[in-house]
Amino acid sequence: MENAVVLSDVSKRYANGRGIKNIELTVQKGDVLGILGPNGAGKTTLLKCMTGLAKPDYGRIEILGYELEHDFKQAIRYVGACIGQGVMYENMTAYQNLKMALRFYGDVPETSIDEVLELTGLIPYKYERLASYSMGMKQRFGIATALISRPKLVILDEPTNGLDIDGLLLFRKTIGELANNSDVTFLISSHHISEMERLCNRFCFLINGELSFNETNQLSIEELYIKKVEEGSHGFSKS
Repeated sequence: MENAVVLSDVSKRYANGRGIKNIELTVQKGDVLGILGPNGAGKTTLLKCMTGLAKPDYGRIEILGYELEHDFKQAIRYVGACIGQGVMYENMTAYQNLKMALRFYGDVPETSIDEVLELTGLIPYKYERLASYSMGMKQRFGIATALISRPKLVILDEPTNGLDIDGLLLFRKTIGELANNSDVTFLISSHHISEMERLCNRFCFLINGELSFNETNQLSIEELYIKKVEEGSHGFSKS
């Protein structure tokens, strides 16, 4: 199977000593990879490096067959991401925000707006200003912005934070359908182990900026997480 993401010896260190170090990661097309770790472990830094929002100190990142550093536009063309709050114009409606986002994707039709709002359960609220949205609705909108370009790779940072039960159920359904029916690849960071276990077919643990995989299914994901945190390092691939 083709690779969607390949990271080789990727490191990024901030002045406070936090960051990621010597990351080796391969994600195949159609995978839903959960990146699990506590707050401050380096999850957001890792995702920012994959999307060009942060520049690694060294290492190589390949996205959808293109090297990020040398072919950035090609590498990022079919990537959708929601990292942090993203860009939201709160005095504009959801529809207006997404229509503005479409200006960056000339070949994506305007019908994509209603498609992603339907996927995220926001169709009834598409003409409401984002300022009136609840935290959970804004989280759904962030996911909608990640999907608006009809991407082949979707990168989401803590996407389930603030979602209610209905939002979680819809999120699971959307991820499953896109991964299984459209071969979309997902990288999802979280510290919510039980939710990631429902969503993902592969897992890794990022602890203290280090990532690795442990090819075993003898322990539950929660047991592995506790074990890796205690050890200070990290990983598991569900088979």
